[in-house]
Amino acid sequence: MRTFVAIFLPIEVRESLLEAAHDLSVEESIRWSRPENVHLTLKFLGDVPEEDLDGIRGVLSRVCGRHEPFEAATSGFGAFPSASKARVVWADVVEGHDALRALAEDLETSLGSLGFARESRRAFRPHVTLGRVRGLPVRLELAKTGAQGLRFPVREMILARSVPGEAGATYSVLAACPLSEG
Repeated sequence: MRTFVAIFLPIEVRESLLEAAHDLSVEESIRWSRPENVHLTLKFLGDVPEEDLDGIRGVLSRVCGRHEPFEAATSGFGAFPSASKARVVWADVVEGHDALRALAEDLETSLGSLGFARESRRAFRPHVTLGRVRGLPVRLELAKTGAQGLRFPVREMILARSVPGEAGATYSVLAACPLSEG
């Protein structure tokens, strides 16, 4: 089953981000995420056999036990690979950046014991994916918008399953691991 580890933001933050993102130019070229699917990916695991899930849950529990809850906040929009050739639109996360990087790095290292390869293509950059461009890349004007300063608590990591569908993927929670309270 297709799986990933993520932080899911409160629904009101997800909705505010998507509403602000709709003000970007070339909106008709973007397939926006549904609010229930908006999240910050810490690690994409790919196709995982069901019998491996208990081991992953154990790693998540140990990682969460080493990190305390914290606050994070968005700080504007970005695009991959760039604003001039956008294929993915996202909200940047600057406040909480170091704590998110530490969490992702611990997760990356710890999952290595189960045979999951380290991400080697790019360094982890905390962001919340909001939409994907349909067809050819587009140029986006990423002006400062309502995506700035939307605060959210980071209290748990979610192991999620992704099932593709015609209306986009459907996510379900396989495990929720709270961060340590000290």
